[in-house]
Amino acid sequence: MPAPNRPAAASRRWSDWPVISRQVGERVADLLGEAAQGGRPAGVALLGSEGVGKTTVAGHAATRLGRGGPLWVVGTAARSSVPFGAFASLMDLDAVGRPAELIRSAADSILAQADSAPIIVDNARLLDPLSASLVYRLAQQATVPLIVTVRTVLRVPQVVAALWQDGLLLRVDVDPLDGAETAELVDAAGGGDPGTLYRRSAGNPLHLRLLMATGGAEETLAAAIDRYLVGLDHQAREVLSHLCVYEPLSRADLTALTSDAAVEAAAGAGTVQFYGDMAYSGHPLYLERLAVRLDREQVQRLRGAVAEQLARRPTRTVSDRLGRVLLTLQSEGSVEPGSVVAASRESLRLGALGLAERLARGALERAEDLDARLSLSHALAWQGRGQESDAVLAAVDEATLSEDQMMAWALPRAANQFWMLSEPERATVFLQTVRARVQDASARSTLDALLATFAMNAGNVRRAVEVAEDVLARPDAPETAVAWAASAAALSCARMGRLAEVGPLRERALGAEHPGLLRFTVGLAETTSLVMAGRTDAALETARAFTDFAESAQPGRAIGDVLLARVLLARGDAGAAAALLAPAVATLDRTGYSWGPLALMLLTTALAHQGEIAESAKALARAQSRHGTKSAIFAPELGIARAWRLATIGDRPAAITAARDAARMAERAGQYAVAVQAWHEAARLGDRRAAAGLAQVAAHADCAYTSMASAHARALAAGDRSGLAAAAAELAAAGFAGAAADATRQAEAAD
Repeated sequence: MPAPNRPAAASRRWSDWPVISRQVGERVADLLGEAAQGGRPAGVALLGSEGVGKTTVAGHAATRLGRGGPLWVVGTAARSSVPFGAFASLMDLDAVGRPAELIRSAADSILAQADSAPIIVDNARLLDPLSASLVYRLAQQATVPLIVTVRTVLRVPQVVAALWQDGLLLRVDVDPLDGAETAELVDAAGGGDPGTLYRRSAGNPLHLRLLMATGGAEETLAAAIDRYLVGLDHQAREVLSHLCVYEPLSRADLTALTSDAAVEAAAGAGTVQFYGDMAYSGHPLYLERLAVRLDREQVQRLRGAVAEQLARRPTRTVSDRLGRVLLTLQSEGSVEPGSVVAASRESLRLGALGLAERLARGALERAEDLDARLSLSHALAWQGRGQESDAVLAAVDEATLSEDQMMAWALPRAANQFWMLSEPERATVFLQTVRARVQDASARSTLDALLATFAMNAGNVRRAVEVAEDVLARPDAPETAVAWAASAAALSCARMGRLAEVGPLRERALGAEHPGLLRFTVGLAETTSLVMAGRTDAALETARAFTDFAESAQPGRAIGDVLLARVLLARGDAGAAAALLAPAVATLDRTGYSWGPLALMLLTTALAHQGEIAESAKALARAQSRHGTKSAIFAPELGIARAWRLATIGDRPAAITAARDAARMAERAGQYAVAVQAWHEAARLGDRRAAAGLAQVAAHADCAYTSMASAHARALAAGDRSGLAAAAAELAAAGFAGAAADATRQAEAAD
């Protein structure tokens, strides 16, 4: 296990000069004390612009806890695209597994190193998505106090903002010192003499702010830091220059690149600081300002030198390995293309799509390679850049491909055509043409499994189950085929009302090695089954498991929120559903996933339930424009959204007609569980004929919810006040608060 990242002696200077607001410092310390007792939230997020003292406040508050030196984790620009880059020096994880498993293992390791001491995550805006996901996990576990600092000048990534938006950390805004506080601290520091203040500042941006307040008000913070950098000893500046291209570096590597005297000079000047054995810049702004001063030739020289030094020792973690490959590419040094492609694939498996793209492009710039093209196309498609992905694959001469290569090329191209380019018919024909050309039984199983997935999304759930069951019965079906077939069959069965089959299919799908987003298809199947079983509490708990960033941030978080919002709508909490769906729609709009149209349909319904006439109309228009064959399975949800939108404007007859149309559409497609839901929506809107519709489909979806919906509809048709009241009570007990409220209202209006 690596040595804990604790600041080395004299490397931190927060006690050298009293430069933070006493009130803010005491408040944060008190909040951390409460967190240390196992309360909620787990800690604090300190937000503010550069140089206001966030790191200083964090250090003071952690020290006041008296639980030992804090464990420091620092986000850096050089590691912001590398998976687990911020935690590289604290992790021993080398093998690439599923992101969720890696995050769980890493969290256990980090907490063991922290023991009972607090963890400080500094400069969280520069965390890579997996590092940010790991911080989110640490906040969830809440076994030690957690302090996160976030620079707010630029946009805060959603995965970081979720720490306080989800209530895991308490947000504390750190503002610049006011006039009275500044004057008090300036007097304590040197009586207001600018020369004294500058010498004592050691370039610290917070100290420089005080200097500016006393005599340099016309000088910007950037200019003050530039003046500090110009005045540095050349040895200290050389040390900082190496960190400018790769931060952090170990003391040994930094010494080899410069000299022991240079490293000591840099540490003494506050230019660098050490956490354990790893060297970081004294402040992120030093590197930002120095980068402006370095020309391309200097940067390439520095990158080459660092890459050559790092190559002298073996890599220890996947983060270390990927970071080195990227640095070597950036330095234009010699690198074996195969290793770059392997690193790109590794990045894909970890969800680091931007890094995967950069690495694959770097490999292609050095030599034409099919594997590099495949990796690049995946990275582009999963970022929602379907046209670019198709162009990358279209450049391949298929006549030169072996059967294995044909499969590797055809599958992503067909998937990209279906979802990202919204050309499902073309994708299906293309896949069938490829199937006619391949002879290997395993390859055909994979192609059939993807065709089953296409059929499901196109709304042909009967065909999807038929093909999927055939694939799953084949002993030679590969893992990818099993994952696609089982997930498609699970969701199709859930919507068909074949609820008993969902569990085994879920286990089969999740037990296979597969692309991460298929887990959400399985999640929708599972939550649908739980809602139909009347177990809305369990459905809610299951859905929430998909919003914990186990997959790296986006679009996984957005899809997870769609799952959760769907359950919340079933439970009658339209406000909470809308709050989740609005940002999810914004994220999914940039992709070609069929989750995007579904999110818009659900958002329309949620807004309509809240009486938002204009906003629900806009959402419905967008849902209708984005809906097509690739999201045809969700056509009944579009009809339900239209029904509630009409109810919002007072057109109850048209609303009932729209709900009936949705129910009949679902019934014709064999989606009997969805038909039950749509007929119940009609009953909630006041349709006295909904009972007859439910009677026709009830046998196909025999479950608790069908029974409750039927009881409600029958009581409504009979004008039975007591029957409606009983239905309302039963629905409320099962967690269907919205439907229960409608039944109660109808009971009160009954003759």
